[in-house]
Amino acid sequence: MSVNRCAYLFSRIQRHINSRTTCITAGSCRSTTGSIPLLRQHQAGSLVCCRNVSSNGSTAKPPDTSLFVPISLKTDAPADGSVGVELTQPLDKSEMLKVLNRFYKRKEMQKMAADQGLDARLFHQAFISFRKYVLEMTSLPADLHIILSDICCGAGHIDDVYPYFIRHAKQIFPMLDCMDDLRKISDLRVPANWYPEARAIQRKVIFHSGPTNSGKTYHAIQRYLAAKSGVYCGPLKLLAHEIFEKTNSAGVPCDLVTGEERTFVDTDGRAAGHVACTIEMCSVTTPYEVAVIDEIQMIRDLSRGWAWTRALLGLCAEEIHVCGEPAAVDFIRELMYTTGEEVEVHNYQRLTPFSVLDHAVESLDNLRPGDCIVCFSKNDIYSISRQIEARGLECAVIYGSLPPGTKLSQAKKFNDPDDPCKILVATDAIGMGLNLSIKRIIFNTLVKPNVNEKGEKQMETISTSQALQISGRAGRFSSKFKEGEVTTMHRDDLAVLKEILSHSVDPIETAGLHPTAEQIEMFAYHLPDATLSNLVDIFVSLSQVDGMYFVCNIDDFKFLADMIQHIPLNLRSRYVFCTAPINKKQPFVCTSFLKFARQFSRDEPLTFDWVCRHISWPVAAPKNIKDLVHLEAVHDVLDLYLWLSYRFMDMFPDTASIREIQHELDDIIQQGVRNITRLIRATDSNISDPLQTQSNMHGQTGSGGGASSNRSLPRSRGQRGPGEVMGISLASRLVRDGLLTPDLLRQLQKEWSKDQRQEYTNQSALDEDHHSKNNKGKRKKKKK
Repeated sequence: MSVNRCAYLFSRIQRHINSRTTCITAGSCRSTTGSIPLLRQHQAGSLVCCRNVSSNGSTAKPPDTSLFVPISLKTDAPADGSVGVELTQPLDKSEMLKVLNRFYKRKEMQKMAADQGLDARLFHQAFISFRKYVLEMTSLPADLHIILSDICCGAGHIDDVYPYFIRHAKQIFPMLDCMDDLRKISDLRVPANWYPEARAIQRKVIFHSGPTNSGKTYHAIQRYLAAKSGVYCGPLKLLAHEIFEKTNSAGVPCDLVTGEERTFVDTDGRAAGHVACTIEMCSVTTPYEVAVIDEIQMIRDLSRGWAWTRALLGLCAEEIHVCGEPAAVDFIRELMYTTGEEVEVHNYQRLTPFSVLDHAVESLDNLRPGDCIVCFSKNDIYSISRQIEARGLECAVIYGSLPPGTKLSQAKKFNDPDDPCKILVATDAIGMGLNLSIKRIIFNTLVKPNVNEKGEKQMETISTSQALQISGRAGRFSSKFKEGEVTTMHRDDLAVLKEILSHSVDPIETAGLHPTAEQIEMFAYHLPDATLSNLVDIFVSLSQVDGMYFVCNIDDFKFLADMIQHIPLNLRSRYVFCTAPINKKQPFVCTSFLKFARQFSRDEPLTFDWVCRHISWPVAAPKNIKDLVHLEAVHDVLDLYLWLSYRFMDMFPDTASIREIQHELDDIIQQGVRNITRLIRATDSNISDPLQTQSNMHGQTGSGGGASSNRSLPRSRGQRGPGEVMGISLASRLVRDGLLTPDLLRQLQKEWSKDQRQEYTNQSALDEDHHSKNNKGKRKKKKK
């Protein structure tokens, strides 16, 4: 180690020692046994430093007291009965009210209460509760009764109420008496110390740095294959599956571990030396020779970043091979300073070039084989795929909620040189985990929905990192296209895309952290009456992190916690249920989650028959998009069952049967996706070109004539139907450009139909009036 590096580390250690105490004491408000995991968590060595410590023991940030929910106290009669009345006299409630209100207005009392953790808000809530308690109790404790009686008689001072008020306040806000302990539990400033096994060895960290399609992961995997034991940690199930298959194909026995699946190559179930897993499932206690952490730049992800932090700091491997963007190198190097480990960087260049074209595609008529249109919503996927097939072209579709088997099936269809499908329509789900033979990436839009740091959903232009990740899928080294191209669908977006790609990727500056089950259990020990959602809120409010870390977004966790709050579960089981990876936008999945938790709470196993009744198995093939979306939700429910089965094996016993019907369901969904254009037509056949709709209405002169018979004629490949002479209907263009929504289009169609009916009625009335006038004229002539 160089002299400069030694001096640097020594200065950081000195600052760390000066900035915080090394002694952690047990809490005073309850038994110290609850603090044992905390002591174990922080005892792993002192040679750990951190930068920009935001707070320490003497300057802890004030808690967010809006999260403190008062506890309702039982108004039982005191043990000493009416001793206070016998010693003094009955109290006049009106006089007591005056005394209490005078106490509330005393600035000195408010200041003393603030020193005990009662800010203005809590002081007010505590006083309201205390006043209600005093005035509504039929018999007060003797000591309080005597004090109030003395004050009313002028023999005591108003300040004498303070000890009884504080005692009551700490009863309804028990966290006030445990704040020091709670702050220690939520101290996240030295996460490297949470992994004593990793700190006990000197690890070698190699960063494979490069853009997409540069071979960085390939080189890391080669070292992984050559090792006696190893673990691969990837962001997606698809990537874990790919490494699992490659490793076994190379003659190296490898197991697979994901949230929903455990596959052991040994028939007796003994663990192999190598394992491919999703990042959340890696073991930080099992020793390995080599560990590979893929897509390390996701350490800054607002929801999942904690998993990369945990793997990087906690894996017990002699060599840690990290793969990711160059923008992460400096941050990973600085993060490893906190563990005393140096980082060796290997830089790679892209193996095949890609270029940004000078012209946009502008029309789907200009598509070519090998094109991939990237959208950021399923509605755009449906709309564009329908328009493409209306032109006589076949297309594959890939989006995030599709089962892994269906994604692979669509990728295989697109990659097959003998398959007529040469166009791909996909979301940014293609950015990782799929090898695709793409010549040209076409961005249909550059705006996508994102969740900000506050957990709020908003529309944002894609970042440089996202644009490069997606663009890099064009011209893959292993594909038949040796050079990639990138452009946009619309001319106005092209200049924006070039501007985005001209910038360098923002450097990574922070890593995610997440409260553990043990930490939440320790909080619950001190706050036994708080809900899980409230416990997590208070934890995040009190959490102390230095400038290198942030606490990941916990909105999904709280959403599930609130959903099952009324169900009787022990805290550990409740925590596990709330960490389940489910899509909260799917009502059927959320309903299933609730039913699973309720059945579990009754201690009744969730059998195969029970699940089949719930999902109405067997299911029918989808007839429209709504059916397809529901089947995707059913697949997610089966995933949820499998995920829970590995945490509660006795309560979810039928994993083999569930996996079997999930494979059947995957086949049904694949068939539906292959016929997705037909499903879209069946779903919104009324959302066609309004001009064409009007033409059909006027052209239908009989049951078998006019436009209706034309629509039933088979269309040859490449032949355009009515209303498609200009390449795309007006309605479709307006919906595509965001000027109209499908709902608004339906409303307009209703209004057009209503106007047409009104026009027809008016015209009929005019014709009838004209006809009656003619008849009157004829009758007059006959009379003459």
